[in-house]
Amino acid sequence: MTENMQNPIMMSWLSPGLHPWWIVLLFGILLVALGVVFFMTPVMTTLVLITFLGAYWFVSGLFSLGSLAVDRTNMGWKIFLAIISIIAGVLIMGYPLYGTVIILSFFVIFIGFWACFIGFAHLFSAFKEKDAANAVLGIISILFGLILLIFPLITAELLPFVAGALCFVGGFSAILVSFTVKKAACQMAA
Repeated sequence: MTENMQNPIMMSWLSPGLHPWWIVLLFGILLVALGVVFFMTPVMTTLVLITFLGAYWFVSGLFSLGSLAVDRTNMGWKIFLAIISIIAGVLIMGYPLYGTVIILSFFVIFIGFWACFIGFAHLFSAFKEKDAANAVLGIISILFGLILLIFPLITAELLPFVAGALCFVGGFSAILVSFTVKKAACQMAA
């Protein structure tokens, strides 16, 4: 048996019954194609994805309201969240360009605050344990967060390219894993 076959975590991921190799390959090809689309038409692709997000929120809100016919627990919260989802969905689908700018800007601002929080946590830990590497990581994280907070619109404009790059990396990784899954299936059958 190979080294990967002896590792129980790899064995469960590579299990031919869990993920057929061709599905993993297809997933990888689709991710690479989505990466190409993100790089070729970043604005249109982002608009389409945010519009689908709006449609999802709208339908999710309707289903939340419909679920009250069966389950009335936490009725106030369900109604509140359903109405917020429906309103957000309608606004995003009605004004996809504004919705995209607002959602991406809020996303970038949230990530900026989170990076600053993580950076300060690393700095606190570095001073407490006298760890220079943790201090450097904290400073880098804080600088990254500040850049996101100072320039949220510019950063939001770059997100489609980052998403495209992540699609490429994930797609090529999935394609490589598909051949590993196929090899593992052949070895298990032999």
